[in-house]
Amino acid sequence: MRIKLERVAHVRSGDKGNTSNIAVIAYCDEFYPLLKAQLTAARFKAFYRGAIKGEVTRYEADNLAALNFVAEGALGGGVSRSLSLDNYGKALSAAILGFEIEVPDQYSNLLRGG
Repeated sequence: MRIKLERVAHVRSGDKGNTSNIAVIAYCDEFYPLLKAQLTAARFKAFYRGAIKGEVTRYEADNLAALNFVAEGALGGGVSRSLSLDNYGKALSAAILGFEIEVPDQYSNLLRGG
């Protein structure tokens, strides 16, 4: 089944200058391999449709069942330089929860929300 990321993971974010740091953390260990396979750095960047101007680097924290994305050129020049309130790290992290992911039917009882 195809579902939104928010049903299998939660996010944390931070920003420094023009760089956003977004961690995607699986709700349970069963979901982590699905995240690793489907949420690549390229797909992460493409999801934002041009809002991220620089490189996206993905770091895997297997012991935490988490992926950490560092997105350069993601904040319109930085929080103090941008006139936009929508593109700070927290807004970017909330948006990725709409990313769609394929989850086997056998995990339906582990999904959060509805």
